[in-house]
Amino acid sequence: MAFRNNQRQTAPQKKINTITISLSSPDDILERSYGEVLKPETINYRSYKPEKDGLFCERIFGPVKDYECYCGKYKRIRYKGIVCDRCGVEVTEKKVRRERMGHIKLVVPVVHIWFFKSLPNKIGYLLGLSSKKLEAIIYYERYVVIQPGALEGTVEELELLTEEEYLEYLESLPKENQQLENEDPNKFIAMMGADAVRLMLERLKLDELSYQLRHQAANETSQQRKSEALKRLRVVESFRDGQTRMENRPEWAVIQYLPVVPPELRPLVPLDGGRFASSDLNDLYRRVIIRNNRLKRLLEIKAPEVILRNEKRMLQEAVDSLFDNSRKSNAVKAEGGRALKSLSDILKGKQGRFRQNLLGKRVDYSGRSVIVVGPTLKLHECGIPKGMASELFKPFVIRKLIERGIVKTVKSAKKLVDRKESVIWDILENILKGHPILLNRAPTLHRLSIQAFQPVLIEGKAIQLHPLVCGAFNADFDGDQMAVHVPLSHAAILEAQVLMLASHNMLNPQDGSPITLPSQDMVLGLYYLTKERKSVKGKKVRGEGSTFYSPEEVLIAYNEGQVDLHASIKVRVNTLDENDNPIVERVETTVGRVIFNQAVPEGVPYVNQLLTKKNLKKVINDIITRTSFKVTAEMLDQIKEMGFYWSFKGGLSFNLGDLITPTMRQSILESAQAEVDEVWDNYNMGLITNNERYNQIIDKWTFADNRITDGLLKELAAHKDGFNSVYMMLDSGAR
Repeated sequence: MAFRNNQRQTAPQKKINTITISLSSPDDILERSYGEVLKPETINYRSYKPEKDGLFCERIFGPVKDYECYCGKYKRIRYKGIVCDRCGVEVTEKKVRRERMGHIKLVVPVVHIWFFKSLPNKIGYLLGLSSKKLEAIIYYERYVVIQPGALEGTVEELELLTEEEYLEYLESLPKENQQLENEDPNKFIAMMGADAVRLMLERLKLDELSYQLRHQAANETSQQRKSEALKRLRVVESFRDGQTRMENRPEWAVIQYLPVVPPELRPLVPLDGGRFASSDLNDLYRRVIIRNNRLKRLLEIKAPEVILRNEKRMLQEAVDSLFDNSRKSNAVKAEGGRALKSLSDILKGKQGRFRQNLLGKRVDYSGRSVIVVGPTLKLHECGIPKGMASELFKPFVIRKLIERGIVKTVKSAKKLVDRKESVIWDILENILKGHPILLNRAPTLHRLSIQAFQPVLIEGKAIQLHPLVCGAFNADFDGDQMAVHVPLSHAAILEAQVLMLASHNMLNPQDGSPITLPSQDMVLGLYYLTKERKSVKGKKVRGEGSTFYSPEEVLIAYNEGQVDLHASIKVRVNTLDENDNPIVERVETTVGRVIFNQAVPEGVPYVNQLLTKKNLKKVINDIITRTSFKVTAEMLDQIKEMGFYWSFKGGLSFNLGDLITPTMRQSILESAQAEVDEVWDNYNMGLITNNERYNQIIDKWTFADNRITDGLLKELAAHKDGFNSVYMMLDSGAR
C-alpha cells in the first residue's frame, strides 16, 4: 500500500491538502527497499549477530549498534554515512532499523488476499468473476480462457477449464498457434494462478468496461443485476480515476516484489536461558522465503509441472498467511495450536495498531480506580484517594515545594512526594482548591459521561462519587471503575469549572428533564418523611388536627414530642398563588412535609404531596425552572442528607412480617383452575381448536394473576396503616 502526499516534492513545505492511499506498484516497493532478503535465517545462534541476507541483515536494514558496522571496521560517529567496504553496512544510527524496508523477489507473482478474499471482492468485480471461480484460478485448480483466439465459438472468454479440457483444446489446435505473440488475436490463451489474474487485469479496458456497466445499470430490469452492475461500476471508476493520475492500476493487486517490514517492528527478544521470543511475522516471512527459494530451485532443475504447480500454490498460501492469517480456514499455527498473528491482525480490531495505539493512547495525568458512594460530599465534589492525588498532581507539588524553599532540586522534591511526607498534604490541598478534575465512566455514551468535580482528599484507594450523579454516569457501586483526568491549561480548567462541573449539569441533554435525582434509600426516606398516618380506632396519632402559627412552631412541637412525624396538621406557610404572587396561606399538611419544606428554596410553592420518585422529579424540575442551578444544587444536597437520615430513622427494611399472602389467593386460583378445566373439556370435545385452547388458558391465568396482584397491593396498602416496608418500597419507586 502506498501513501502519497498530493503536493510536488520540490515545492517548499506547505499544509497537506489530501493524502491518497493507493496500491503500491512494483517500482514503488523497489524504491523503498534497501535490499533483497534471500535467506530465511534471522540471527546466528553462536554470535547472536544477524545473518547476512537474512531477515535481520544489517546490510539491508542498518546497524544493530549506533555508528558501528557489522565487522567492526568502523566505529564511532565520525564515520557517519560511510558504507563499509568489507561488510557493506552503512555506519549510522540503529533507529533506522525501525524505518528501512527490504523486499523478497517472488519467483512467480502472487495475488494479494485482501483483494480477492474480502468482501466486496475487488478483483472479482473488475473481472466479473465470482469468488469461487477466482479462487479456483488463483490456487491452480482451473485454467481460465483469457483469449479464445482460433477457438472462438468453441470456448468463451473467462470460461474455466479442467486440466483434461485444456489439453484437449491444445491438441485440437495447430502447433504454430502457441508460438504466436500474445497480442495476436488468433492465439488461444488459457492460464492459471496469479499470472493469469495479472494478465487479465492488464488487458482490462476500464473506459469500455465503465461504459458497459453504466449502460447495464441504466437499462437492466432486474433489480439484483442492476445493483451488481453499480457495485462493479464503483470499483471500476475508482481505478479509472487512479489510472489517469498514474496512482492506481488494477494489476498492482498482484504482487511481484513482497515488501519486508523493518526488523524493529517484528523484534527478536532474548530471554533467560539463551532462548528468544520472536514476533509471529518472522515465522510467516520465513515460510514465504523457504517456499520461494524451493520453487526457484525446482524451476532451475526443470521439475515436472505437477510439482511446480503444487509449490506455486504453497507460495500463494504462505503469502496469504503473511497478509491475513485469520481469514484462512487452515491458518498457520504456532506450537501451542495458536494461530500466528499476521499483518492484518496487527492492524485490525480493538487490539489493533489503529484503535489500541493511535486512537487509544495512554494519557498523562490520568488514573483509574473503583468507585464507592460518598454520602457526605457536596454535588460538585468527589473524593480522590491521597495516593492517587499525589501522583496526579506531582509536578504541581514539586513546583510548590521548590517555591517554598522546602527543597532545592526536583530530584529531592520527587523523593519527598514518593515517600508521602506529611508536608505535601497541605500543599496538595491548596493546589486542589482551584483545580477541578474530570471523571469519566466508560462507555462514554453522552456528554454527561464526563463531568468535572472539585477533588477532596480522602483515605483509602477508591474514588468517592456523589450519589446524585450516578444517574448521569449510569454508575452503580458493584465494582464499576472510573477514570480521572487532570485539565492542565487555564482554558481547560476554566471550561471544566464553567461548563462541565456536575452542579451545572443537572438536565438530561436528551429531553431537558432533571437527571440529578435522588434514588433508592433517599427516595424511600423522603417518602416515609412525607407520608400521612390517619388515626384509627384505639390508635390515635399524636397531635393530629393541631393548628400552628408557623413552620418554626411545628418543628418546636415535634422536637418536644408533642406531635407525631406523620400527623395531619394545619399551619400557616409562605407559598405562591396561581399567578406566582407570594401569599401566606393556611394549609392542611403533615409534620414531615413541613420538615421537607425547610430545604425548599424561596420563590417555590409549598410542596404538599407524598414524595414518590415521579413526584420528586416534578418538584426538582419546578425548582430548577424557578431558581438557579446553584440554589438547586444546595437544595439537592439537603434533601439527599434528609433522605438518608429518614430512611435510617424509619428502620425501613425487608422483613418477613411485611411479606403477606393475599387472603383471596386460594379462591382465585381454584376458580381459575375450574375455568381452565372447562376449556380443556371443550377442546377434548372438539368445540375449540388447539390455538383457541392455548389462548384461552393464557387469558384465564393472566386474569387470575392480575386479580391476585391487585388484591395483594390493596392488602399491603392497608397493612400497618400503609406503613408496610415492602409496600412503601413499591409505592415510592425506590428499587
